[in-house]
Amino acid sequence: MDLIPAPASDVPDPDRPGAVLDARTVLAAAPGTEGTERWLRTVLGAAFALPLRPAPRDDAAQPAPGPAAGSAPRAAGPAPGPAPAAPASAPAVVRLRVEAGVGPEAYRLTVADGAVDLAGGDPAGVFWAAQTLRQLLGPDAYRRAPVRPGAPLALAARRIEDRPRFGWRGMLLDVARHFRPKDDVLRQLDLLAAHKLNVLHLHLTDDQGWRLEIRRHPRLTEVGAWRPRTRRGHRASPLWDDTPHGGHYTHDDIREIVAYAAERHVRIVPEIDVPGHSQAAIAAYPHLGNTDVVDTSALGVWDTWGVSPNVLAPTEAVLRFYEGVFEEVLDLFPAAVSPFVHIGGDECPKEQWRASATARARVGELGVGDEDGLQAWFVRHFDRWLADRGRRLIGWDEILEGGLAPGAAVSSWRGYAGGVAAAEAGHDVVMCPEQHVYLDHRQDGGPDEPVPIGYVRTLEDVYRFEPVPPGLSPEAAAHVLGAQANVWTEVLDSRARVDYQTFPRLAAFAEVAWSTTLPAPEARDYDGFARRMEGHLLRLDALGVEYRPPAGPAPWQRRPGVLGRPIEGKPPNV
Repeated sequence: MDLIPAPASDVPDPDRPGAVLDARTVLAAAPGTEGTERWLRTVLGAAFALPLRPAPRDDAAQPAPGPAAGSAPRAAGPAPGPAPAAPASAPAVVRLRVEAGVGPEAYRLTVADGAVDLAGGDPAGVFWAAQTLRQLLGPDAYRRAPVRPGAPLALAARRIEDRPRFGWRGMLLDVARHFRPKDDVLRQLDLLAAHKLNVLHLHLTDDQGWRLEIRRHPRLTEVGAWRPRTRRGHRASPLWDDTPHGGHYTHDDIREIVAYAAERHVRIVPEIDVPGHSQAAIAAYPHLGNTDVVDTSALGVWDTWGVSPNVLAPTEAVLRFYEGVFEEVLDLFPAAVSPFVHIGGDECPKEQWRASATARARVGELGVGDEDGLQAWFVRHFDRWLADRGRRLIGWDEILEGGLAPGAAVSSWRGYAGGVAAAEAGHDVVMCPEQHVYLDHRQDGGPDEPVPIGYVRTLEDVYRFEPVPPGLSPEAAAHVLGAQANVWTEVLDSRARVDYQTFPRLAAFAEVAWSTTLPAPEARDYDGFARRMEGHLLRLDALGVEYRPPAGPAPWQRRPGVLGRPIEGKPPNV
């Protein structure tokens, strides 16, 4: 079967009848599974016109169908032939329940004797079981209306047992450089859930745009959410798009996104960058910048790429301003969905601080040694501030410089080294090294690859990514929360471009982050994965995902003449 991610165990039982879902099929949902019940009716109801009426109340408590008496376990894989027909006298039943002892996010899916039983160790496990059921029903299960009305939905008898390798299986979507409307974010949540990914990291602010409504500071979106023009391609490109670009999410947009994510057991990590990557905020409120060095009132939202030299001033007024920002962030992103808040902390040029009398005086007043100490002071302040409010700070690996509180976590982006150092020091880590899982990097070295950025990272390269580097001590390895694929959007100016760069590689990443049975990278069965991907691409087709075709970009996916920044050779494993 072409399941992605591959489950830990998939044992067919060809000697028993399976189940046939049709208009008579009933749905029995035990307490704790109401979200999955709604999702199944919405998704499968639309795809197949299945009403999935409620079953009698005691049906959900029935045990899962067990193996036939005397039957022996079989190796994982597809059934050798069509399943025996289930009894036609009674409608099939789909049962949902939470079962103690299965494990967090783990599930067991059993098909036998006219029943489909989805048991999870928690509500998330039940939901992931439902995602596997959707895959078993074929590509048509990913459509919004039936294309083969009345076609039988036959499922062979089998027993699938599965659990995730990591608790953090994430993707970063940069909505600051190129804004993605709310509906695109909701769609991205559906795509993550379809791949059993459970974290969406939203990069909400940067030099090129501020995307979150902050009611006490309205100019952040009135001014900071718009730039007058945009460079097309890499920052060395001579091409410009003179159409103003921008947009933001209102409070109600965010509440909708958060609720939608929670229903799909996806956590949201909001990112508000400090003290660098802040020119959009300074353009909106000039007093946030280093006014004794730069005429900040003349600054606009940055219209090119790279790292702006305009950074936040190290003053108490700036701290109070951002505390107000974070108060609204915490209200919009409740702890149940967003236990972590990302503060960036990366790529903060120090030239303005070195030239600023205010900043130099601050260094002496705080006793932090130098300008690098000022950056660490920023991070430690919000580390304590968030911890006092029951949240955990996470930032890019530069935040290690200067020391962290015990509860802070690190996104290791410059390679493995920052993550290794953090884990060995007892900090939790999310592995997202640029050289391996930055999906804005090009997928092929061919001349038709659109706006080629960075190293070549093929589908196979991503499939062989290993989140836990060799040599990490067992104690440190326990601090690796998981992995994240990052999608930066400087050159991704549309949903189609995001799709192209993200897929199909995100499917390979999902298997790496989920599957407990993957061997070491060099021993992974990429050919087998590629065969399963043939079926998975049909699901992506049904979902309308404009992925990169295996043979290369389609004519309309190319961007001839738009300059990129390709890096040749094999990426360093640092």
